[in-house]
Amino acid sequence: MKLQQLLSFTRKAMDTYQMIQPGDKIAIGISGGKDSLTLLYALHGLKRFYPNPFEIEAITVDLGFEGFETDKIAELCASLNVPYTVVKTDIGKIIFDERREKNPCSLCAKMRKGSLNDVAKAHGCNKIAYGHHRDDLVETMMMSLMFEGRFYCYSPVTYLDRMELTVIRPLLFVYEADVIGFKHKYDLPVSKNPCPADGNTKREYIKNLLKQLNLENPGVMDKMFHAIINGNISSWPKIGG
Repeated sequence: MKLQQLLSFTRKAMDTYQMIQPGDKIAIGISGGKDSLTLLYALHGLKRFYPNPFEIEAITVDLGFEGFETDKIAELCASLNVPYTVVKTDIGKIIFDERREKNPCSLCAKMRKGSLNDVAKAHGCNKIAYGHHRDDLVETMMMSLMFEGRFYCYSPVTYLDRMELTVIRPLLFVYEADVIGFKHKYDLPVSKNPCPADGNTKREYIKNLLKQLNLENPGVMDKMFHAIINGNISSWPKIGG
């Protein structure tokens, strides 16, 4: 996928769900993975000509695992003239060494988001952008359906009233395959996830299940995606509203 295609898909999501208003300062949550780095490129590119002027900065929450490198990400941000902050935490130690969580992902996500929110607020940001793409939405819906017994997926725009922050997901319409293509084409400085649970989670199970379903029934993931978009999920904003 070329940059122009990425910008087109991203702008479609921003326009459809009115994700950005004039004067927004957006913190981009940079995990070090392909999705968040692609999002960095997308928002940096759109910032130059989007009708609603906005500012961006990048923030990485370092969970404290050995082997997690951010130097190349810092170099990329510097080349794009995007402010970059790395927040050092002991989240990994707390979850795996102290609490010895059997299902660590939920607590890890909660603590990581909490740290990101605090730093974003301290830096004067009013919005946080996550790199969740089209495939992520379908996976989340399937996880909710299979493990919680409900039809649900996180919203493209979510207001966190306690923090007075708005979460946006501008890669909503971008396929994961296109993100992978973008990563290779633009040589994104992806930092390998050193988490001990990486590749052995419920999400990974659902991802593999969906791949098999889509292989046996071509187009089934697209149908699921449109079911989410048109499903009148209560927490979702009305299109254009």
